Amino acid sequence: MRAGFIGLGNIGQPMAMRLVKAGFETTVYDISDEATAGLVAAGAAAAGSAAELALTSDVIGVCVRNDDEVREVVTGPGGLLEGGTEGTVIAIHSTVLPATVTGLGKAADEAGAGLLDACISGGRMGAEAGTLTYMVGGRAEDLEKARPVFETAASSIIHTGELGTGAAVKLCNNVITYLEFLAASEAFRLAEAAGLPAETLERVTRSNGNLTDQMQAFLGLHKLSPEERKKLTDLLEGLAAIADKDLGAALEMAGESGLELPGAQAARALMRNVYGLED
Repeated sequence: MRAGFIGLGNIGQPMAMRLVKAGFETTVYDISDEATAGLVAAGAAAAGSAAELALTSDVIGVCVRNDDEVREVVTGPGGLLEGGTEGTVIAIHSTVLPATVTGLGKAADEAGAGLLDACISGGRMGAEAGTLTYMVGGRAEDLEKARPVFETAASSIIHTGELGTGAAVKLCNNVITYLEFLAASEAFRLAEAAGLPAETLERVTRSNGNLTDQMQAFLGLHKLSPEERKKLTDLLEGLAAIADKDLGAALEMAGESGLELPGAQAARALMRNVYGLED
């Protein structure tokens, strides 16, 4: 089986690297030549466009920033469907709206390709360790074709149902994640203001299960000195921007159902504060 991967950023790069190390014939594409260099050195081939990549791939992963970029990669000029993808399975790993995926699914069907919303959770560390959780919407037969590719980076692959449900589950999951980050941030700030050692609250909340592994890892950012945190400003700005995008998408999905999510709305407004970018 030939694997393709588009979008070699913070998570996509280690996902693609695991394909190469697993022995898949792998072709990669990114608008940045620098992003592809390490993968080419490891044994991957570099394509000059998404359409070119489609010609040499049976299962293609797409991990770009947002809905517009996903649509451009799949159906835009020089996109995957322009390259001839009959029989190919395209897996969208980006966090996007369910409607984006279902719309692209129709175009893929017309081209004879399969499309999955194979959203992922676990971040860069999970991609590097091969412990990502996959939330996959789409046809079962397309998932089974893609499964060996997904297994190179996954500890869990969950078929969520029809196309669009993977994206929906990911947005619900992210509401929990960011509300947890907000809760942890405020609780530990309160402890500091009360003169309590952070370690005491951490021991208690780890013992009773309130503080998850992910929350504890996030709190590591708040344990850095102001000087150390300043060096990570670009990273934190990027994380806050992703949080704003994802929570905005969750609120948009909720609005389509006539549902209000006041907690998610509040969390979105406070994300720069949560990441220590604003007081």
